Amino acid sequence: MTIPLYSELQVGDALPPLQLPPVNRTTLALYAGASGDHNQVHIDLDFARRSRQPDVFAHGMLSAAYLGRLLTGWVPQAQIRFLSMRFVGITQLGHVPHLTGRIVEKYEADGEKRVRLQIQCNNQHGEPRLTGDAIVAVA
Repeated sequence: MTIPLYSELQVGDALPPLQLPPVNRTTLALYAGASGDHNQVHIDLDFARRSRQPDVFAHGMLSAAYLGRLLTGWVPQAQIRFLSMRFVGITQLGHVPHLTGRIVEKYEADGEKRVRLQIQCNNQHGEPRLTGDAIVAVA
């Protein structure tokens, strides 16, 4: 990982995008086991249909974890100062997560050089599933 330098960053710069494999039933089962979130709407087709959903769908926090992965692919985790997300759509089976971010502000606080980012997880159709903001410290 090449850690970005504050002096080389500009407002409007994009983070390296991250595209992940399509969400499938195995992804959901593995995430349920790893996270301890066994909500049936994510792993039981019959339950999902009784809940008026066409099929199971991804945990919102799975997409949140993907956004965290976008950030930690750019800077070490210890440099993340703030992370906030808003769930705006359901990630269905077969959706391909596309994670993006861009710098919207550069500033100094608490003796650190920082950048504020807008981050997003879209599906392959460009439809937002999660939107968020992050602040990271950079050298």
